[in-house]
Amino acid sequence: MAHLEDQLQAAGGPLGLLRSGRSGAYPFPIKAEFTNWRDEQESWRNSAALMDLSHHMTDLTVQGPDCYRLLADVGANTFQGFGPMKAKQFIAVNQDGYMIGDCILFCLADNHVRLVGRPPALNWVQFHAETGGYDVTLRRDERTAQNPNGREFFRLQLQGPHASAIFENVNGGPMPDIPFFSMGKFSIGKHEVTALNHRMSGFPGLEFFGPYEHIDDVRDAILEAGEPFGVRQIGARAYASVATESGWIANTVPAVYSGDSMKTYREWLGVRTFEANLSLGGSFASDRVEDYYVTPWDLGYGHILKFDHDFIGREALERLKGEKHRRKAWLAWHRDDVARVFASQYEQGDRRFKHIEMPAAFYAASQFDRVESNGRLVGISTLCSYTSNVRGWISVVMVDDDVHYGQQVELVWGEPDGGSANPTVERHSQTTIRATVTRRPFAGDKR
Repeated sequence: MAHLEDQLQAAGGPLGLLRSGRSGAYPFPIKAEFTNWRDEQESWRNSAALMDLSHHMTDLTVQGPDCYRLLADVGANTFQGFGPMKAKQFIAVNQDGYMIGDCILFCLADNHVRLVGRPPALNWVQFHAETGGYDVTLRRDERTAQNPNGREFFRLQLQGPHASAIFENVNGGPMPDIPFFSMGKFSIGKHEVTALNHRMSGFPGLEFFGPYEHIDDVRDAILEAGEPFGVRQIGARAYASVATESGWIANTVPAVYSGDSMKTYREWLGVRTFEANLSLGGSFASDRVEDYYVTPWDLGYGHILKFDHDFIGREALERLKGEKHRRKAWLAWHRDDVARVFASQYEQGDRRFKHIEMPAAFYAASQFDRVESNGRLVGISTLCSYTSNVRGWISVVMVDDDVHYGQQVELVWGEPDGGSANPTVERHSQTTIRATVTRRPFAGDKR
């Protein structure tokens, strides 16, 4: 059976494969807009937003006596106090301490955990479960793009200032107290759902799930109860910008494409896996795939790491802990330079700059754009979006430790040499966009 290692050899190395643009941007297979993406964006800050998370994430269920031991051996988190109705943002790194991926763990019962997210962390767990002699059973519920049989669970999220009032309405009374990153059960009409409190958008609300056959009833009940509060369904265009506002850097390159220690894993990953079809784009261009790998500190996960148990990558992370790291921040793009990029679309030939798609401008599943200060590389810009909530363009960045908030930098927009082999990238000229480094995307936001 063909595998990722075969593809890397055929492409002449990791970057030849990743830059070919096979997958494009990560898909959110729901209706693009239910009303319009601008009002939909504003709803999670001003009223209430109903988001459908049922289709773009993969679920991996792990059950059995060795469930917790497997997760602890692979995860850089602590598992003390973890158990039924608890959740956790799971961090997985390779032997050198670089990120494989992250996802959310939902502990549904004792030794019964459902991992939900992009596939890299799930694939890593499954590989070790199958090759490490653990007494567990596995069941995958693939994302809709790879699942012709339909999903097992629906997964919805209601966030915004009026979310609590809507939940009380559909529950028929006061809601249970659900602490941060814990779960609880309540009713939506005649159906019981399980909810997680994680506040991804920064506003009150819950992510909740149940059997997929109940989704229409549950959605209709939320929309009916939420109509007086201005609830809006969130389409794919607005949803793609949620992570930019919340600061979740979702589009990292899994650190699996190089190193002899990872070869066995690359030979386990098939040609239809996420890693074998990942597209890489952006103005940051290196001839070393390792330059695209990131550490947990780069993503703002340093506080999650716990060295209270042995796990893959622990020794490397302990060595890296004392070194300087990039940190997560936001860029506020200067409007005049953005307007100049849009104006260039009227120029002939390659004099136009790379098109900026609204509201989410990232065009590859993993996009890395250069951030410079006086021509010196000082960081990497990832998810970039226009948000009606700030009436401007922002991006989530990983910047060097000596970059300060309020500093003006330059974002290099567009690819070197007029573009790559990616067929979704038009011919264009590279340019720079001035931007200001900010602690949060919203002025005065203390969250």
